[in-house]
Amino acid sequence: MVLNFKHDIHMLQQNSYRLPRYWKYLKQDIGSTWRLVDVALLLLVFATLLDIRLAILIVAMACITKVWLIFKKKFKKPLVFTKRVWRIYSVSAFIGVAAYIAVILCTGFSENLPWGYSAPALSVGFLLLMTIFSWAIVMLAVVILIPVEKMINKKYWNEAASILRSMSDLTVIGITGSYGKTSTKHYLNRILSEEFDVLMTPGSYNTPMGVIRTVREMMKPYNTVFICEMGAKQKGDIKEICDLVHPQMGIITAVGPMHLESFKTIENVQSTKFELVDALPSDGFAVINNDFEYCANRPVSNVESVRYCVDDSNSKDCRYVAENISYSPYGTSFTVKGPDGLSMELTTRLVGACNISNLLAAVVIALRMGIKEDKIRRAVASIEQVEHRLSIKQTPGGVTIIDDAFNSNPSGSKMALEVLSGFTDGKRIVVTPGMIELGDRQAELNEALGEEIARCCDVAIIVGQYNRDAIVAGINKSGFKEDNLYIVGSFAEAQQKLSGILKSGDTVLYENDLPDTFK
Repeated sequence: MVLNFKHDIHMLQQNSYRLPRYWKYLKQDIGSTWRLVDVALLLLVFATLLDIRLAILIVAMACITKVWLIFKKKFKKPLVFTKRVWRIYSVSAFIGVAAYIAVILCTGFSENLPWGYSAPALSVGFLLLMTIFSWAIVMLAVVILIPVEKMINKKYWNEAASILRSMSDLTVIGITGSYGKTSTKHYLNRILSEEFDVLMTPGSYNTPMGVIRTVREMMKPYNTVFICEMGAKQKGDIKEICDLVHPQMGIITAVGPMHLESFKTIENVQSTKFELVDALPSDGFAVINNDFEYCANRPVSNVESVRYCVDDSNSKDCRYVAENISYSPYGTSFTVKGPDGLSMELTTRLVGACNISNLLAAVVIALRMGIKEDKIRRAVASIEQVEHRLSIKQTPGGVTIIDDAFNSNPSGSKMALEVLSGFTDGKRIVVTPGMIELGDRQAELNEALGEEIARCCDVAIIVGQYNRDAIVAGINKSGFKEDNLYIVGSFAEAQQKLSGILKSGDTVLYENDLPDTFK
């Protein structure tokens, strides 16, 4: 039961401690074989034809086996034992122990037990019942702790706000978007570091508590620029972060069909992302990516704004455009065209139109902050690929790996496949479970992904069952060779399949792996 609590809290953490998201995950997992074993053991204990001592012995053996299997199981994202996790764990354990003691006391001092069962049967049965419903105990613990978490969060919020108020010369740059914000953050950090002392939110610390933690634990008095990545799962999330950090500049990298399960409509995504622009002061500066329809069609009147793009068809209203883009196995060269005759040639190790777009946004901010062109060129040329975001590596065996495994989206996956299509020395192989959190459009967009796969790849390995049918339907539309399509249950199986077909000169694209997080 203790290990079940650990697993349930682990999954709760993966779902950002949000009970609605956690419940949605549970509805898919609640009928798993793992839980059905406990149900079978419970029925065994209460089988009237079986001696209770034998039943308990069988239960004990089954539980020992399960404990061994739990310790063997590996997760791609292990549970992080934060103070919040320990609070939830402690309350869950208290509820479980208190309930069990109550059952022992009631059965131990009662002569007439229900339905004629013995005290051992009822106590062990109750333990199994709590094991089956350990997720419910964890959810109850979260509800009980709501006032405590609010009080703690408020304390941390006030501390972070006090630190930021004390730094009157700090320039805060907010970055948000359906995708591209983390890469843009890294690129901007590298360029601005040529002249400023920069702090950026690390990793994916793009929630209010992540930003608060960054400020409280990492902000130094000598920092002059704070680059704040801002994520959102529902309306108001961006505004909440802006109310804390008060950005003077903002970048919106994209508005697309991400997190439609929580946002419901693309218009809600748009209004949430533009909460950053709406929060900027009158003398602020907004940079907006016009390659996305719901960025381009959103007027901005409260603050100075400039538009940028990579796609020539969207360049009409753009002051900054990336032109003459040329890809090679070693990177990309392109020219930034801008106002006042600006024409800046840049080279980078990065590949893919999405990365050029993210670089362009960073360059616009750098120019605004007075970074000289020669320093921008030097910084852009030295930027390393961000891990899991269209990064390219070579194996000792001569296989090229394109790692785009972080949180795939319709625009990014298409660009990744276009990059893959340019590698023609050997087989072009994609490994993907498809895209998630796309709401009602999930099947439609994953079918479109399948069509792109058929156009750009020689071999496709589809992982898991989340989007399998939709992707396969899209692949089959284009007459893709059936022998080159593989369906596997997990990424471990995909690796086994790859080991049998890979040869020197082949290229493998890993496109998204998040649906496998919980396995």
